[in-house]
Amino acid sequence: MKTFDTSIYFITDSSDFSEEEFLHRVEAALKGGVTLLQLREKEKSTRDYIHLASEVLKLCRQYGIPLIIDDRTDVALAVGADGVHLGQSDMPVSVARRLMGNGKIIGATAKTVEQAVEAYTSGANYLGVGAIYPTTTKVKTVLTSTDTLRAICNAVPIPVNAIGGLNKDNISVLGGIDIAGICVVSAIMKADDVTTAAKELKAAYHKLTRR
Repeated sequence: MKTFDTSIYFITDSSDFSEEEFLHRVEAALKGGVTLLQLREKEKSTRDYIHLASEVLKLCRQYGIPLIIDDRTDVALAVGADGVHLGQSDMPVSVARRLMGNGKIIGATAKTVEQAVEAYTSGANYLGVGAIYPTTTKVKTVLTSTDTLRAICNAVPIPVNAIGGLNKDNISVLGGIDIAGICVVSAIMKADDVTTAAKELKAAYHKLTRR
């Protein structure tokens, strides 16, 4: 399996942008130092999702950053993406692993220790845990305490990322918790200067973790 770094995990949101502007922002984030990119499209048809994923994959390959497809194992396989991220209502991790093989990255959302352990034993390579703060995205969120995040980090040997309303000014709440990284949408996607936002977030994360 390809090695991957989840420290600055960027999740996209194309809903407010033309395709041209969206791809421009994706590239700007890659220039800014995001380490993993997840394409998340809740509304697009399968055909349109595949088209956009193919365009984003070209950029990710150019910058050497893995592309993860949200929810859709079929889209990930269709475009040759590096992996897929699965929520609790998506395809089971064990089924996705069987379809994708051991060479692909599979991430899973977990909100409890039990969900985290199940995802790990089913073949997940990393976890996303949250929401730590309320979010402005259109995805339904349930808040997760930092105590639960810490317990999940202690329960599984795979990377655990915090997600949900995080930005460079509020990630201090994660101090002392053995996370592998942070997942963000709006903090980068909606920034006036996407490249600078990614750089500042990366600097804040490394200051927090001393990594």
